[in-house]
Amino acid sequence: MKTLRETKIGEAAIVVKLHGGGPVKRRIMDMGITKGTKVYVRKAAPLGDPIEVTVRGYKLSLRKADAEMIEVE
Repeated sequence: MKTLRETKIGEAAIVVKLHGGGPVKRRIMDMGITKGTKVYVRKAAPLGDPIEVTVRGYKLSLRKADAEMIEVE
């Protein structure tokens, strides 16, 4: 199992599953990250948190804790 947090800068991945539950999972889904969505990791902040991804044509910053809940392939 590979998570979005483990995806390197410059790589693209497809979302397989969202882990977690309740409001956190709902918030991630509301941002457009759903099963089957292509996500491109653009860059990371100087200290590594947050990371910036491109999803559905827009840029999105995610905390590493949230990126850990997103399983990709």
